Amino acid sequence: MSDIFEGLNSVQQEAVKNTEGPLLVLAGAGTGKTKVLTSRIVNILNQRLAKMQEILAVTFTNKASKEMKERIEGMLGYPIDGFWIGTFHSIGLRIIKRHVAEVGLKNNFTIVDTDDCEKIIKQILVDKNIDGKKFPPSLFLNLISRLKDKNIMFDNIPEQENTKFDNCSLQDIYESYQNRLRSLNSVDFGDLLLLCVDLFRQFPDVLAKWQNQFKYILVDEYQDTNTLQYIFIRILGLKYGNVCAVGDDDQSIYSWRGAEIANILKFSEDFSNAKVLRLEQNYRSTNPILKVASQLIAKNDNRFGKTLWTENTLEHKVKLYEAFNSKQEAEFISNTIEDCVRKNYQYKNIAVLVRSTFQMREIEERFIYNAIPYKVVGGNKFYDRMEIKDAIAYLRIVNQSYDDLAFLRIINTPKRGIGDSSIDKIRQYANNNMISMFESAKRIIGQKVVSAKVENELNIFVELIDHGKQLLTEKGLGSVAEYLLKESGYVAMWELEKSQEAKSRVENIKELYTALDSYENLETFLENVTLSTSKDDEHEDNKASIMTMHGSKGLEFDVVFLSGWEEGIMPNQRSIEETGDLALQEERRLAYVGITRAKKELYISYANNRLMYGNWQSCMPSRFLMEIPAELLDKVKDTGGYINQGYQNNFTRDSFTAKKPAPRTVDDSDFVMPKNTGIKVGQRVVHNTMGEGEVQQLQGIVATVKFDTSGTKKIMISFLKGV
Repeated sequence: MSDIFEGLNSVQQEAVKNTEGPLLVLAGAGTGKTKVLTSRIVNILNQRLAKMQEILAVTFTNKASKEMKERIEGMLGYPIDGFWIGTFHSIGLRIIKRHVAEVGLKNNFTIVDTDDCEKIIKQILVDKNIDGKKFPPSLFLNLISRLKDKNIMFDNIPEQENTKFDNCSLQDIYESYQNRLRSLNSVDFGDLLLLCVDLFRQFPDVLAKWQNQFKYILVDEYQDTNTLQYIFIRILGLKYGNVCAVGDDDQSIYSWRGAEIANILKFSEDFSNAKVLRLEQNYRSTNPILKVASQLIAKNDNRFGKTLWTENTLEHKVKLYEAFNSKQEAEFISNTIEDCVRKNYQYKNIAVLVRSTFQMREIEERFIYNAIPYKVVGGNKFYDRMEIKDAIAYLRIVNQSYDDLAFLRIINTPKRGIGDSSIDKIRQYANNNMISMFESAKRIIGQKVVSAKVENELNIFVELIDHGKQLLTEKGLGSVAEYLLKESGYVAMWELEKSQEAKSRVENIKELYTALDSYENLETFLENVTLSTSKDDEHEDNKASIMTMHGSKGLEFDVVFLSGWEEGIMPNQRSIEETGDLALQEERRLAYVGITRAKKELYISYANNRLMYGNWQSCMPSRFLMEIPAELLDKVKDTGGYINQGYQNNFTRDSFTAKKPAPRTVDDSDFVMPKNTGIKVGQRVVHNTMGEGEVQQLQGIVATVKFDTSGTKKIMISFLKGV
């Protein structure tokens, strides 16, 4: 028994010993929460308060479950097979498998992944005559998933959330989706917990069975639980009340994916006579880093409150760097990393954390220039991201029409109704005539090789690319890319999805426009991208990390750089506009998470000017910098306007009315094809390949024309001439 408590501080020991009744352990960053959880489980087993199968331990990731299991086995000295430890999804699955009939499934049911879920919804949209281009399947899957997180089935959707899409409601689509899953004897990930909670409500004897079994329940990262997960734990813990929740209200940063900070803040109300312990001794960071973190997070209202401290004697003051512009900031980060390596830090122990992925591009390009080995954690490098590769494929086909790989990537992205059979016909025609697929698509228009609908879509695509080639001689590369991605509907496809990932993709696309504007010609850009993405990886296990602050949670590094601390970026303006002060407090928690990733040295930087979406924007320092006492920050370089106490007096928290960064200035006349103002509805016109016809309708830059021999087509106006 003495081994269990060895190395634990007094508060950790108290958390391990208090086995009976509800317990909330507020574990600040780096305070050893995993050690407390594993020691508590071993203590329960050693005291024979419960058998292994009578303890339920829930985590949020498979990695955390595996680590916890390995630690417990190491402390016990024997394997713990049969122990109920796992993620919410895996625990839900184990329960459902024991009650297949009750939840309306058959044995050997299937768990469908995201791709299959979207395919199911896609077919539902077809059946209900809903435009899948206007409302993509991913949009509905995201909405349904969020409803499931709130424990909402299709038959009890609140009226304000029951959005209408064309002539169909979200409730109709949700119901059809669930019915389709059942007909396939399948469930999605959201169902794994939703069906459990429904099972407990419908069958009291089943609920009693599981309540009796789980005498002790432990939940890691409790601040990240959503409504459904909270209900699941609350129901199971009603009989014995031995629920131990470990978490940190100051690290609740996932509201956008359903997490409810109220779950941890109201723990004492939900579980009567709950004991609350605070783990405040930090084993990770230096005292200067902890002081900065504590001063910042103290500005939040919705928190329990705790003060981190450490016995670490290192006194590296937190560095603040003010750059003239974002390029200078990237250069500073890169040069400082090289200095750190000369001081015997390893690349793998250094990280750059950003608020949004679009910030990574300039940093990556500087790393490539300085030959700093790096990896993007939790995502692809900028030029390896799907949306960037799609965008570059549009540019590649504009650059040279023989690029069949680029053609195949974008011919049906976004969806144009050009299926595999039509693509096969285009390919066969190209092979027979020894031409590119793009040229093949152009030539078969009007030859009835494919359907009239496909012909029409091909014609619009071909004219889009041809006009893009023309714009190359007239406009900057960023403008050409914006034209292609705007007029093709590619950007609109992601904007309609409304998910956090889709928003990041749009930001990355806008950042690509900025990157393109720094190149003289398209060939040079494409060569540079190819070299940067095909560069041989060296130092495979020793690379600096670039990641978002969200992705850094749970990690730690010797040296951390927090980049882009400007109003509108950190805190994120869009988040504040959507949910106001609640979002601001979450942004502050996110900043706290970023700060507390650092073990030895921390650098915070901001730029007075940032190249965003093609324009240089004047930036204000983040309000969070104003909330940190000036004496805690060590100015690295004075470029004017350093935040000192006098500067702080001019900008208080209440005085901030942060402005949204100005969007890229777009003049439609720059990107839209020249309009023939003489063409009117009812007029006779002629097209080079379609021949003569009559204009039926005019809509923006597109005319609907009924051709004498080719049927009705949609044609860009600039390709028509009046007869």
